[in-house]
Amino acid sequence: MTEQLSLFLRAFIIGISIAAPVGPIGVLCIRRTLANGRIAGFVSGLGAASADMVYGAIAAFGLTAITGLLVDNALWLKTIGGLFMLYLGIKTFREKPADQPTHAAQSGLMNMFTSTFLLTITNPMTILAFAAIFAGTMLGKTTDSPLVMVAGIFAGSAAWWLGLSFGVGILRDRLTETHMTWINRISGAIIIAFGLYALAS
Repeated sequence: MTEQLSLFLRAFIIGISIAAPVGPIGVLCIRRTLANGRIAGFVSGLGAASADMVYGAIAAFGLTAITGLLVDNALWLKTIGGLFMLYLGIKTFREKPADQPTHAAQSGLMNMFTSTFLLTITNPMTILAFAAIFAGTMLGKTTDSPLVMVAGIFAGSAAWWLGLSFGVGILRDRLTETHMTWINRISGAIIIAFGLYALAS
């Protein structure tokens, strides 16, 4: 039991370390939190956490065939991800703020979840990061070890997005329409820049 808890805690830290670096997902979650509320930002983060969980499972269960397939098709994945980022960036840049911050409807939350899931899952560097991290871990000691590891990764990533969205949400009530206009423009420009970088690299 102690060994499983230790494994879970290590995976939890891995999940946070994968989610924490500032990137297009972080910018998108912050912007959605400010525009639509904490739940919208957290649900967006859960999309990324779910993609991290998928890649974590591939690494944890040693699915080298899938890893090889993803690496071999890295160019296509990077192109799709880059184009998707450009689309989201342009859409965010041009979006006009509402008179009052709005709460996302259920269908809107699903779209937010899906968009961040697709952005994360099309990033070939994520699987390489997980492969490098898992190379130094002792998996397979028990049948449940990979499952515990995957659960820890998801929990760590989700905890990061929960903290980020609820922390940023504190600022939400202080924003005016002018503030939101500039947040949309700056967020959109940053996401566009990430998309261009992905395509160029």
